[in-house]
Amino acid sequence: MFNSQILNNKVIHSKLINPKSIVVIGGSDNIQSPGGRVLKNLINHNYRGDLFVVNPKKEVVQNIKSYQDINDLPNVDLAIIAIAAKFIPETVKILAYQKNTKGYIIFSAGFSEIDEEGVRLEKEIVSIINETGGTLLGPNNIGLINQNYAGVFTNPIPKLDKNGVDFISGSGATAVFIIEAAQSTGLTFSSVYTVGNSAQIGVEEILEYFDNTFDKNESSKVKLLYIESVKNPTKFLKHTTSLIQKGCKIAAIKAGSSEEGTRAASSHTGALATSDVFVEALFKKAGIIRCHGRNELISVAGVLQQRELKGKNIAIITHAGGPAVMLTDILSKKGLYIPQIEGEESENLLKELFHGSSVSNPIDFLATGTAEQLETIIDYCENKFDNIDAMVVIFGSPGLTSVYDVYDILDKKINTCKKPIYAIMPSVVNVKEEISEFISKGNIAFSDEVLFGKALTNVFNTPTVEIVIKQDNNSDKDSIRNIINSSKNGYLEPEKANTILTAAGINFVKEYVVKNEGELQEIVQHLKFPVVQKVVGPIHKSDVGGVILNVKNKEELVENFKKLMQINDANSVLIQPMISGIEIFIGAKKEGEFPHIVMCGLGGIFVEVLKDVNVSMIPISQKEAFKMVSNLKAYPILKGVRGQDGIDIEEFSKTICKISNLLQIAPEIVELDINPLLATADEIVAVDTRIRIEKL
Repeated sequence: MFNSQILNNKVIHSKLINPKSIVVIGGSDNIQSPGGRVLKNLINHNYRGDLFVVNPKKEVVQNIKSYQDINDLPNVDLAIIAIAAKFIPETVKILAYQKNTKGYIIFSAGFSEIDEEGVRLEKEIVSIINETGGTLLGPNNIGLINQNYAGVFTNPIPKLDKNGVDFISGSGATAVFIIEAAQSTGLTFSSVYTVGNSAQIGVEEILEYFDNTFDKNESSKVKLLYIESVKNPTKFLKHTTSLIQKGCKIAAIKAGSSEEGTRAASSHTGALATSDVFVEALFKKAGIIRCHGRNELISVAGVLQQRELKGKNIAIITHAGGPAVMLTDILSKKGLYIPQIEGEESENLLKELFHGSSVSNPIDFLATGTAEQLETIIDYCENKFDNIDAMVVIFGSPGLTSVYDVYDILDKKINTCKKPIYAIMPSVVNVKEEISEFISKGNIAFSDEVLFGKALTNVFNTPTVEIVIKQDNNSDKDSIRNIINSSKNGYLEPEKANTILTAAGINFVKEYVVKNEGELQEIVQHLKFPVVQKVVGPIHKSDVGGVILNVKNKEELVENFKKLMQINDANSVLIQPMISGIEIFIGAKKEGEFPHIVMCGLGGIFVEVLKDVNVSMIPISQKEAFKMVSNLKAYPILKGVRGQDGIDIEEFSKTICKISNLLQIAPEIVELDINPLLATADEIVAVDTRIRIEKL
């Protein structure tokens, strides 16, 4: 249909990707204007199809035939539009209905990012393009670069290589800055998409296109993203996960991570689950490497373009001590090792180097070290030091001599050694020409050892993607659904919340809810003292003095009941037996279109203070749940420390999975807070819970 990749009623048409003809609407001789510059870029970068211009004042523009009336234009595959917003709907009508145009790139601003009139214009344009089966990139973007054409009005145009990175950006300016900075490292690009307002297609649709057209022999295996919003998290997760399973690596910046504007918290979970927590969980679920700045993204991309690091042991080879120390610090702090090199082979290597060199690791072969010595060191690390998984070579120059011979050795070894070799070249002024030649051979040059170290550890520590199927742990689905279906939006009554947890397979402490002294007298005979009394009504019970522990007898019970019922918003009192154990916490939250997240950590009143919480997005496997628990700072306490009994870690992990399953059965649960669960070596029992639901 339409010779296109169908995307849930949106299309990436083949004529946007590989047009046989392009028209620049608003093309001009002024290369300082978007219409003039994009035309020049198309010409200079050897677009091989038919190229046209529409300019009412010119018959020829940059030696390309110009049509003064768009109605005279022949049929054309792709239109690149750089005219005022108010003229674009009529232009698109002619192109869509008369010229069989299927691809559109609109540079122009003045649409939904401006005002309601802009929204109206944008919707009109999208409606026309949808009706005729076309694809719109933009508006308010800088365009598209791929192997077929350079459809952007900016410079520089990056070096293109099918093995380079695919880059999708929500910001045109940021894309330019990243391309500029990437050139100095040798990073190449396979394609660049800037989505602008994402009026018809956005980041998710381009990812879907990459996924559905992926060819393991031809497609780029590194994807970079700069995104300011995730409009369709489910689609985003589906296709990033799929691409990573196919062998791709994805690194992304998600801008806008501050907590300002986060809606007011209504529970412990609500206070902890900010919007950025959802993004972090989404990236972790997919296996995306998260970055927080342009240079970090570029450095990560450079690491991903090397051979994959298979182990944790790194040899640092240097002729400068300071950078090696800084790199050692950053790698060791973030989980990689700089193992000591010793034994007979290390002594043999030392004999090959100048007096004063050190091979213990870092391997320092002094400022006077030669290219031949570097080659010898690399050969030892590659073939004789079994405890080395990769090499980092730091080599610059004080400017006294050229280092072409050193960089030639590096180029040869990077391409022939089985172990990864990363080149850090800090002398960006003194050996600028040598670095340029090294890069021209297809290599990546890192300039800063600390930025490189952070990138390498970020890549290595990003978990591999795990596909988790929907779990079934024998929950009583009918009971859960009956309560949800029969309840109104808002917080469930304690009895209903407890029943839901019990139906989900979670043990709950026996409790009674009483609204008056008559009900209190009826349940006294069933109680075994001591007990706990908690006010029902106020959200944070502890904040209002609404929790009374160790109630020893009936007299105290009655007196406390009267006191608790006097608290503002109190409507009843909950009574539970006094039980002991380590307090732990499980919470869950739903926000917007994101899947639910589940949290775990130490419980009680300190959960928000310590913020020792780990988060995962549903569905959650037993393995993933165990990682959540074992990665807590409090994990040694949970296991048992200094003679204190620990808790049942396996049961804690299973309980997380039960909550994950519950949320799939009842997606209407938008907030769930079990705090605390009391845990011992033998059991885990829920003591207090809040569940809030929202039905459409």
